[in-house]
Amino acid sequence: MDPPAGPVLFDMDGVLVDSETYWNRFESEWVFGTAVTAGSPAHAEVTGMAFREIYDYLDAEYGTTVTKQTFVARYEQRAESLYGEEVVLTPGTRGLFDALREAERTVGIVSSAPRAWIEVVRERFDLGPLELVVSADDIDGPGKPEPDIYEHAAAELGVAPAACVVVEDSQNGIAAAVRAGAFTIAYRSTHNAELDLSRADAVVDSLDALRSLLLG
Repeated sequence: MDPPAGPVLFDMDGVLVDSETYWNRFESEWVFGTAVTAGSPAHAEVTGMAFREIYDYLDAEYGTTVTKQTFVARYEQRAESLYGEEVVLTPGTRGLFDALREAERTVGIVSSAPRAWIEVVRERFDLGPLELVVSADDIDGPGKPEPDIYEHAAAELGVAPAACVVVEDSQNGIAAAVRAGAFTIAYRSTHNAELDLSRADAVVDSLDALRSLLLG
């Protein structure tokens, strides 16, 4: 099945920038190592979720040793240098964005990250103009893996979710896009190399491959 020729909505973490590598390290060293009471969560359980909802999930499933306020503060502290200094842009991103614009395709970012983190990435890597930027901050409902954020994005564009193409890397993000009814493309990289991404409509391992799928 070919993807529709409608808007292309990109997840940010793990797709446009290599931030999941850094977040996985942070989770292993502090979140799972210190902030969780017992058990061994897998990264896939929380990757793609809004970080405030990560706390709620871990607290319910494993118990936590810190308050939500402390948890949120540690994430915000880590995000400052992570996005401002450490992450790199996925090779081919600007070229793909330019090609999509030349083809008159709407390009957007739909991310569980707070809007402030998205704006740091946009400004640092000059990712603009974009027709749509949606953060988990912008919706009243639950974040990924629930479909609300992609339903909201489609409504903002005035189209049905089925008209949209979503590019995701996490199982939670893929679930959200599939549940919304969007054509879902999984982006495989080193951080998710071992995950089952088969729920997506297609899987690619580079932005060149993604470009070929979207534009021929």
